[in-house]
Amino acid sequence: MKSKPQNLNHQDAIAVIYCRISSKKQEREGDGLASQETRLRDYCLRMGYNVETVFRDKLTGSESQRPGLRAMLAFIGKNKGTRYRVIFDHLDRFTRNFYDHADLRREIAKLGAILETPAGVLDERSSSRLMENVTVAFADYHRVNNREQTLNRMQARISNGFAVFAAPAGYAYGRVPGFNGRMLVRVEPQASIIAEAFERYASRQLESQADVVRFLEEHPLYPKPRNGKLPHQRVGDMLRNPIYAGYVEAPIWGVTRRKGHHEPLISYETFQRTQDRLNGLRTTYRTDLSQDFPLRGFVLCDDCDGPLTACWSISGSAQKKRHPYYQCPKKGCASYGKAIRRDVIEGEFATILRSAQPQPQLFDVATAMMKDLWNRRQANVASQTKALKAALVKVEEQIDQAVERIVETTVPAVMRALEEKVQRLENDKLLLREKIANSATPPGDFERRLRTGLDFVSSPWKLWETGRIEDRRAVLKLTFAHSLRYKRGEGFRTPSMTLPFKVLGDFFSGEMEMARPKGFEPLTPRFVVWCSIQLSYGRPFFPSSP
Repeated sequence: MKSKPQNLNHQDAIAVIYCRISSKKQEREGDGLASQETRLRDYCLRMGYNVETVFRDKLTGSESQRPGLRAMLAFIGKNKGTRYRVIFDHLDRFTRNFYDHADLRREIAKLGAILETPAGVLDERSSSRLMENVTVAFADYHRVNNREQTLNRMQARISNGFAVFAAPAGYAYGRVPGFNGRMLVRVEPQASIIAEAFERYASRQLESQADVVRFLEEHPLYPKPRNGKLPHQRVGDMLRNPIYAGYVEAPIWGVTRRKGHHEPLISYETFQRTQDRLNGLRTTYRTDLSQDFPLRGFVLCDDCDGPLTACWSISGSAQKKRHPYYQCPKKGCASYGKAIRRDVIEGEFATILRSAQPQPQLFDVATAMMKDLWNRRQANVASQTKALKAALVKVEEQIDQAVERIVETTVPAVMRALEEKVQRLENDKLLLREKIANSATPPGDFERRLRTGLDFVSSPWKLWETGRIEDRRAVLKLTFAHSLRYKRGEGFRTPSMTLPFKVLGDFFSGEMEMARPKGFEPLTPRFVVWCSIQLSYGRPFFPSSP
């Protein structure tokens, strides 16, 4: 029954309006804040109420600490001399939690306010209290029941291989032909940038998690927060998320990792190598790494073997100009605190890096040899697949044995250890299945992979000239087997190059010798083929060779 206009004095005709929505869907379907406010203002006009102010919330009704609601209570508390009418659209707009409703009722009663909806005043009559409590109880029931049904549907959907949680960076929910419901789809260029970050970190081109943060922050196409700084925790969560490898899981619901229906950004092997690095390395954020001093930490002082640091020095002149210097920070060293001008040391380094450029005529021979090696790998696919399948059978047997022991044991500590072992074996099984699926041909296109490697080896200076700190650190790691040593006043000592540059340089320099049993830097996948050449060909070759 609708309330009828009343003859009220001014004291009883002052109202405040409270509006609430809990989702954007309500806004789109015409039940938004503006619509509620319009209806309630029309009601107050018919009833002769003077609306003093309006309070709004965009939160679920199960939450009692709503900013708009708290602001309304504070407003009424500051004006205790006024008997306000709190006007809201419906009881479920006020609250959908039975216990919170009782607390709010008592709090508003203490403030001397009156609760009212277009359906009537919520007074203290027994019939009114009964209808009020029944209405709130039903709203609370529907809230809890809807939550249960939603969680059940989410659990069933993720069990079937569909992501259900908030879309991570690089993905968005959309429609895909052949699938019911919304599922994850790639968002470019963000997806490709994240994939590159994973690959660089897994292959050690990016040394630490902090380097991944810098890579994303400095990439011009990657979206960033307003302050331009990405939270390290968010990037850490991204690196640990199996969604990017095409898998879904929900440990809180007992849903183990399984293959998802969405498109992966990286291979499961890359994801596992990323996890191995995250679990085996303690990542720290080095604040001394910057665009200004790319050689800081990599160049060693020849007097004490300690890494050089760098800083800006302010001149004593009136202009207060800043000058960049490298220097040794180790006390007791003969070069301690003695400045080396940045343009001097980096100019000498540029000369070394430009000289690390093999002669062009060698690349035709290297291309032919690597093509032959590529064909050999393809010929061995059958035996490799057979070995992978045998390893998969063995892992499945180990899983069955561990599960049997879990059933038999009653010791909690043993049970936890066995469960962790099963999880590790399950990850190994997923990795083996991916390798079997991808073993038909060697990964990637031969021409593309060859071009990538040769482009870098032919001129590492090009990558250095990009100016990006992560590119320059990659050049240092891929070009030099060890840190460079620098003697103040004399320059760099003879650098130790990584194997690809040694091999390519020695073929034309005539400096052919046996490689030492140790001392080489571990190679990245980009240069694995170069190492394979040494193993596959036991004889020296020259430019004139076919």
